[in-house]
Amino acid sequence: MGIFSSLLGNAGAVSREDLKKSYGQLLVKGEELELGFKLIRDTFIFTNKRLILVDKQGLTGGKVEYTSISYKSISRFSIETSGTFDLDAELKVWVSSEQTPSVRKQFNKSVNVYDVHRVLATYVLK
Repeated sequence: MGIFSSLLGNAGAVSREDLKKSYGQLLVKGEELELGFKLIRDTFIFTNKRLILVDKQGLTGGKVEYTSISYKSISRFSIETSGTFDLDAELKVWVSSEQTPSVRKQFNKSVNVYDVHRVLATYVLK
């Protein structure tokens, strides 16, 4: 992921191996990593059971909050693709009956947003 994309707040894909090395201890028995993305210091991970948001806080990033959202609690989601001159695509996720999205993430052009849509659709629409 380029520094320009990072400064703009866009997420880039992270390999499964890197995700497993950094966050494997968060997984439960039978849980598998599907996709993961890094956004400057924060990471969000799609598994076969949930969406995990990793929020590094503070100046040093020493304090970390891990938020898990089960797919069954996601009421809807949208993906806005990037246009010809746009730098990014956007993911929005609504939890339960909230009026505004609980999760909003920007992706750079290196991310195939259709992969993100496929993972969400696979698990949310079961």
